[in-house]
This record gives sequence, C-alpha cells and structure tokens, in this order.
Amino acid sequence: MSITSSILFQENQFLAHKISNKHHNYGPPTNIIKTLYFPNFLTIIDQVKLLGNARISKEKGAIQIPDPSSPTVDHKYQVGRALYSSPIRLFDPLTLTPASFQTTFTFQVNSTTNSVAGGAQSSTSGGGGGGLAFVIMPDEFTLGRPGPWLGIANDACNHYKIFAVEFDTSHDAEFGDPNDDHVGINAGTVVSFKTANSSEATISLHSSSVHRAWIIYNGDQRWIDVHLGVDGDPIPKIPILSSPLNLSPFLKEYMFVGFSASTGNSTQIHNILSWNFSSVSQAFIQLPSGKTCHRNIVQQVSKYSSANVKHYGQLSSFFIFVAVLGLCTVSLLIYFKGSEAKESSISLWLFENKQRPVPPGKLRRFNVLEVQKATRCFSESEVLTSDSGGVLYRGTLGNGRQVAVKRWFSTTRSVSFSYLHYSSRIPKRIGELTQVNHPNLATICGWCCESNEIMIFYHYYQYGSMDRWLFGICSLPWTRRFRLIKDVAEALSYLHRNELVHGNLKSSSVFFDVDYKAVLGDYGFVNFCEGLKERDMGKKEDVFQFGILVMEM
Repeated sequence: MSITSSILFQENQFLAHKISNKHHNYGPPTNIIKTLYFPNFLTIIDQVKLLGNARISKEKGAIQIPDPSSPTVDHKYQVGRALYSSPIRLFDPLTLTPASFQTTFTFQVNSTTNSVAGGAQSSTSGGGGGGLAFVIMPDEFTLGRPGPWLGIANDACNHYKIFAVEFDTSHDAEFGDPNDDHVGINAGTVVSFKTANSSEATISLHSSSVHRAWIIYNGDQRWIDVHLGVDGDPIPKIPILSSPLNLSPFLKEYMFVGFSASTGNSTQIHNILSWNFSSVSQAFIQLPSGKTCHRNIVQQVSKYSSANVKHYGQLSSFFIFVAVLGLCTVSLLIYFKGSEAKESSISLWLFENKQRPVPPGKLRRFNVLEVQKATRCFSESEVLTSDSGGVLYRGTLGNGRQVAVKRWFSTTRSVSFSYLHYSSRIPKRIGELTQVNHPNLATICGWCCESNEIMIFYHYYQYGSMDRWLFGICSLPWTRRFRLIKDVAEALSYLHRNELVHGNLKSSSVFFDVDYKAVLGDYGFVNFCEGLKERDMGKKEDVFQFGILVMEM
C-alpha cells in the first residue's frame, strides 16, 4: 500500500505541474475544505432536506426513516432520504481527482413488528427488511425504491451514479447479501462489491443499541476504510471493511451527501442521532495571464508617453467624428419621435414608475434591460420550456431572487400581435389575476411591456416542470402521480369557477413546489394574448388538455 501511495502522490504532482504549464492562468493547487457538525438535529432543520417518508423527531432530535408517526400500517415498503441541503465539492475536473473525506455518525435500528406471516425473513421473498446507507448522490430530489434497494437507486434510471456504504438488515441473495446483518460498499449499483458481517465488529444491527460508524476515504490513494463500533467507544484499530476504490467515475464536481433508508416486508425505524462530515478537495486558482498583464502595462505606459505626440492629433479628429455622428443621431431621434408618440409615452411612464422603490417581494413592472440582465440576454442555457405561444426562461433579479419569465412570441396562431393594444391591457389583467389565490397556482411576480415585448414573471420553482420528471428523471411512484393529478384538477377547477381559462395546460406548464405538490403556471394569458374570448369553448379545451395530461401520467 505504501508503494501505491507513493506512485499516486508522484502522479498527482506530475499532473499538477502539467496543468500549471499547459494552462498558464492557473496557479498552484489549493485545498477546499468543507465541515459539517450535527451533534443532533434539533436546530438545523433548514440544513437537512428530507425526501419520502422521513422526518426529524423533536423528541429524540434524530432523523427517522420511516416516520413512525405516519399513519402507514406497519411502515412496510417505505423509503426516505435525508441529505445535506447544499452540494459539496467532491471532485476536481482538472486533475480528475476525487476529494478525501471522512464521516462518522451514530445510528439505531428499532424493530416495530415481525415480518409478514409471523415467520422468519425469507431470502427469496424479494422484499427484504431494508436497511440504512450513507450515500453520495448527484441530486437532491430523486428517490429510489424500497426494500433491498434501500432507497439508493431506481431500476428505471440505470444512468444514476451513486456511492453508498450500506448497513443492511435483510438477506437478499439476488443482491449478493451474505446474511441479514452485514455492511457493504456500493459503487454505481445497489449490489455491494465488498461486504463484511457485522459480527466481525462484535455488533448486531438488529439490536436496539446505538452504533457508531466511521467512513474514511483517501482521494489521493483511492482507498476506503469502514469502521463499526459502539457509541462512546474509540474508533476500532482494525476496519471492518478496507479496499482500494476509485470514486472518480461516480462523482460530479458537486454532490449531495446524507442518508437513505428503506423497509421491506419487515418493519423497522432507522434513527440517525448525530453526524459529522469533513472533506478536502483539490482546486487550482485561476490567475491572470502574464502576457495579458504585460500587454496592459505597455498600453497604459504608451498612452501617457510624450513620444506619442501625433496621438493627440488623431484624438482631435476622432472627437470631431464623434460630434458629427452624435448630431446625426439626435436629428434622427427627433424625426422618429413624432411617429412613435404612443410608445414613447409608455416608456416615459415606465421610467417615472421605475424611480419608485418597490419592496423585493411585491408585484412590479420591469423594463427590457432588467429582463435581459436577469435572463443573460435570453440565453439558451436559461430556457426552462417552450410552446407555440412563447418561451419560458429562468431569470435572476438584481436582489438575487429567481423568477420564471414567459416571453410571448410576437405572432400567435392567427391573430397579429398588437403591442400598443395589449400593453395597456396587461396591467389590468395582472391586477385581476393577483386577486386569484390558490396554493396550486403559480404566483405572478410582475410583467414587462416595452420595445414590442410582452413578458410575464412567475415565481421560480427549482424542482422544474412535470415533463422533466415524466420523461427524464423517472422517479414518480403511482401514489404521487395521483396526488399531482388531484392538485392540477383543483387548480383548474378554481380557475373555471372564477371565469378564467388556462388555455395551455400541458406537463411543461405544471411545476413542483418544495413539498412536491403540483403548481399550475402559465395561466390566464394564452387566450388573452391571442385575442380569443374566454367562453365555454375555452373551458372545454382545458378539460380536453387535462385528459391528455392524465394519459401522460
């Protein structure tokens, strides 16, 4: 192992030197350190993201998977996750070096009932008793399957790369489990490439005792050690698992860390009582190029050099040219001012209102420059979705708030787009829609009517639209799909009761809030901007589109 460490160290030094020579704008390597310290989970609820059937117990100050207070009978076939809410840098894309990290946590497994039929757990049942795992995940919203999958992976998403150290209390022979009380290391799959019996550490995971695990990974040496012991005792000298492991193929630059647990046809509560985590990743600081610095210095010196006397003559000619060009521009502006009186009056109104301070969360009117800055000049990288009416962009306002911006096309189905006509009606329409409040309708934040543009601002939902989940992420169980359909139906019914029509109901206009409830966006403007009357025909069209959405689900 010492020879391997020496070779890897020399390789890293050579690679760092090679990068430094090849990329002159990179300085020497530095370390990025991240540390988490949770002696309990009473006061840090906002720092832990819970998915599925998981909760933080105020009585025990612990993460519990599944939630013992939930009404689910026997808590069978439940799954949940608890992840640190922010991603952590665990991989250097320049050197392809994984970060070194170490974590320790205390946990307790409490059985609630016996397995089905009152008998022993069958190794061929396929359900298993589940277990607990420390996980490193690429995202914070995907939820895996219960039972022997431990909530780690979803068999419908084969591309999903994970790393986990499992503490398994079920014997599932098809997953390569040695028994129903073991520890395993998983890289990219739910099948452990190395396992050990918990009894080797004189531990039984089935007992109600509080256990402590230590996981130590050396990114330079590509080596992992797993220790298991009793809480309160020092770390055991001999690890229960030790193996070479290159995590590079399973890591992105930023990953989420935390815990995943599940139950099968046996029921148990997994309690995580405390958790410490620290990581060290290598990074290269980007420095200005030496050639660039030299060129800038030469330019500054030559600018004020007495030898460049001719420069002043050229400068005078340049100013004369600019003055003439400016006069021509002013003349053209005066000429076109009369023909654009209406639009200029709108711009003047916008300018006067722009000076008034507006609270960050209040409905307001934006100008085109603000929208372009928020959406990076309508960059393709900011596109969330699009349809026949326009494009929905993600935008970041000057105060850091994120919004979704619907930019309408200048022409729609068969009716020409009249900017001056609609620009006077949009504020009134916005006022009407702000009176419509429903938890399953997206909040309108503002609008923009300027320079032949009409754009509507909505609250931004970071979990994305439903089409992304249906046709991409593939982790929506049927129970959740039914709840989502119910949310959409309630929102649509509320619109129709208020004599409003959605007009563009599809999976791309349905978004997920922080509680994974469906939120209906892009409503109230499609028929309005197309000049169509919102009569029964519009409501019938909504119902038809809702039926198509149900079929997609």
